[in-house]
Amino acid sequence: MRLLFVGDVVGRAGRAAVTERLPGLKRDWKLDCVIVNGENAAGGFGITEPIYTELIDAGADVISGGNHSWDQREALVFIERAPRLIRPHNYPPGTPGRGMVLVEARNGGRVLVINLMGRVFMDPLDDPFAAIDRELSACPLKSAADAIVLDIHCEATSEKQAMGHFCDGRASLVVGTHTHAPTADHRVLAGGTAFVSDVGMTGDYDSVIGMSKAEPLHRFTRRIPSGKFEPANGPATLCAVAVETDDATGLATRIAPVRLGGQLAEARPAFWD
Repeated sequence: MRLLFVGDVVGRAGRAAVTERLPGLKRDWKLDCVIVNGENAAGGFGITEPIYTELIDAGADVISGGNHSWDQREALVFIERAPRLIRPHNYPPGTPGRGMVLVEARNGGRVLVINLMGRVFMDPLDDPFAAIDRELSACPLKSAADAIVLDIHCEATSEKQAMGHFCDGRASLVVGTHTHAPTADHRVLAGGTAFVSDVGMTGDYDSVIGMSKAEPLHRFTRRIPSGKFEPANGPATLCAVAVETDDATGLATRIAPVRLGGQLAEARPAFWD
């Protein structure tokens, strides 16, 4: 199975990169399932229903969230009628929406996508390790799903790496999101789970984690705000990871970074080109 996970889409520039590039990538790379983190898609803060529809129409099969999932208050309502939008699964019981979804891939396989949020330097939600252990036990790889993808939305690299090892051999891909800077540690772990600490953002890298530089610089140098954070709207880099899995086991055989457009050096999966 061929999976593509697209990193945190930031603002209009990030959305434009997805809508312009994703349809061609799905066709050329014969992608079976595409997951997009969309929690920063609406002006850098949250997601709206029209943007959810825009990303789905561009080719996303699942849109995951994180700590900004509720920044647009309408998300608390429309998530109930957006079956392919998920928020962190370790929110307390009774939180609107769902933290995971099982979708049918283009090759007919079943892909379980789970969203979790870390607790180091983040809001102290329920234990993400206990949450994923329950779900992987209830829905084991190949028995109930042909591929399992975990978006672990964390500040701390240590927590993301620990989650990768915790899930090794039980998931196809554990991908870190949130910090908006792509890491170079993509690899297939010993047990067969593909992992990267952070996939990076899909947005304008002539910025401070996707935001126009002036306001973050003012706050760092003066220690007081002078206005609102606004997303940078220059040419965006689409950042993603490409993963191929073994149909017999559901485990990963290959992982590669994807960087297209914008300011970062281009990267493509050589095994698909």
